[in-house]
Amino acid sequence: MHRVFKGSKRRRATTHATIMWSTMPSKLQKSVPTSRSATAEFAVLNEQIVSCTRCPRLREYCTALGETKRRAYMDWNYWTLPVPGFGDANARVLIVGLAPGAHGANRTGRPFTGDGAGYFMYPVLYETGFATQPDATSRTDGLKLRGCRICSICRCAPPGDKPTPQEIRNCAPFLATEIQTLRKLRVVVALGRIAFDGYLNFLIGQGVISSRREYGFAHGAEHKLPNGITLLASYHPSLRNTNTGRLDKAMFTRIFVRARELAGLS
Repeated sequence: MHRVFKGSKRRRATTHATIMWSTMPSKLQKSVPTSRSATAEFAVLNEQIVSCTRCPRLREYCTALGETKRRAYMDWNYWTLPVPGFGDANARVLIVGLAPGAHGANRTGRPFTGDGAGYFMYPVLYETGFATQPDATSRTDGLKLRGCRICSICRCAPPGDKPTPQEIRNCAPFLATEIQTLRKLRVVVALGRIAFDGYLNFLIGQGVISSRREYGFAHGAEHKLPNGITLLASYHPSLRNTNTGRLDKAMFTRIFVRARELAGLS
């Protein structure tokens, strides 16, 4: 069953994207053995993400941001490295975003931490029982996630928030491993159209679905997938969406209330 909203625009999945989703480097496959606990598997994956240098343009851009900095953060030592996922290693809900913020996660080293999108999102996660506190300011602020995990399609901050198709493909194996390690996963919440399409490309590469045609994007769209996972779509909590009222707190809260229901989290 699909909840598909009429009028949603659709993009075609590229052959190259599908190939990259279905082909995981042997190094990643061997380094995450099934006998390890999920926590140990994520530790290995996170190390591989942080050390990745596959996208020279993004590495140069992120490093330069850490050198020039924003005036408000002149006393910060920017993270500048690829940003690994964050949250419960046994999560039933996976939140997928586009990429780290230039002066948010690229500065702090944790998804949605220290920027406008995070200041909007984490209070909602706290109120819906997914986070232990409403504030997310740094990797050492004590925040923990319960029942959910957060990652992104692209692990480095891209200029203009626009990674190239090749850069997204370069990151694809990391998301594939992240998803495969979440053995209790029941719900994926995609924040924005690019994250939504990126997850569908993963499903195509894994042979779960054959195309994206039946899966329309709209805020609140809900799709029951052949593998039993439910995909929920949400507008991205970027400032351009929240400041204009395209996305408000009530709309965003309903997404995570529904995610808890679908995941069986009382």
